[in-house]
Amino acid sequence: MYREMRRKDKKLSEEDTLQVLKTAPYGMLSTVGEDNIPYGVPINFVYKDDKVFFHSGVAGHKLDNIKMNDNVSFCVVTDVETLPAEFNTKFKSVIIFGTAEEVQEEKKVEVFKLFLEKFSPDFMESGVEYIHKASKGARIFQINIEHMTAKGKI
Repeated sequence: MYREMRRKDKKLSEEDTLQVLKTAPYGMLSTVGEDNIPYGVPINFVYKDDKVFFHSGVAGHKLDNIKMNDNVSFCVVTDVETLPAEFNTKFKSVIIFGTAEEVQEEKKVEVFKLFLEKFSPDFMESGVEYIHKASKGARIFQINIEHMTAKGKI
């Protein structure tokens, strides 16, 4: 069902793959709408327990698409360095295919804390207060990973 990676010589190790997923500040979520038009949107995210988590407002384009078709693709690129004299680029990338599923209410605070740990570790106390105030106006989704490839030029 999923294509195999063509350039197997560029395949990242599991360690490098996890490093990309744990440290990248954002990725590109791709969905398809009922009109069959693809939609890609940059999102910040966290990775834990073989799942990618992202947050959202309570309504919007990506949510309409996910409601209609929960199949998604997610791409992350890090460590980008152009090499002009070589006509090349160094990079690490991960592409994920899976399904998007809303996280249940009782788990939302736990996932929001993961975002705090990644993006605002010096503000945990005030961040937790913020979560309790703002979480009613937000939704959390997880990507259940079905297939993942990772490659790079290091």
